Amino acid sequence: MSSQHLSQEEFFDKLGHLFNHRKGSDHGAIYLTQKRLTYDPSEKSTVAKLFPDLVPNKPLPIIVRATNGKSKRDRSDKDKLSTVVQPHELEAFYVRYADICKAGMTTLKPRDKSKKKAKAKKKKATA
Repeated sequence: MSSQHLSQEEFFDKLGHLFNHRKGSDHGAIYLTQKRLTYDPSEKSTVAKLFPDLVPNKPLPIIVRATNGKSKRDRSDKDKLSTVVQPHELEAFYVRYADICKAGMTTLKPRDKSKKKAKAKKKKATA
C-alpha cells in the first residue's frame, strides 16, 4: 500500500470501482477493515503509559481500508485503498460508505441453503 492515504472522495470512487469491476463478476472477495489510529502516548499517568488506548486525551480518528483480496502470489492485480476519517466526519462518512457497500452487494448470489436444510432434515429423522 502506498504511504499516502486517499481522500474520502477518491476512496469512495475507487471502492465503487472495486465492487463494480471484479474480475469474473460472479465471484471474488473484497475485504473491508477499520481501526482506530494510534496517537502519541505522551500522557504523564502510568496507566496511559502502560495502556494508552484506555485514556485517550481526545477522540481518535479511524483508518478504513479496502482490498480486493487477490492472493499474495499475484500482487500485481491486488488493489489496496485506505483513508483516514476524523471523528467529526464519521457520521457523514458512514452514510456514504454504507450506500456504496449496499450498492456493490446487489450482485451477490443468495446462499445455497438446500444442503443445510437436507442435513437438518436427516438429523431430525434419525433423532
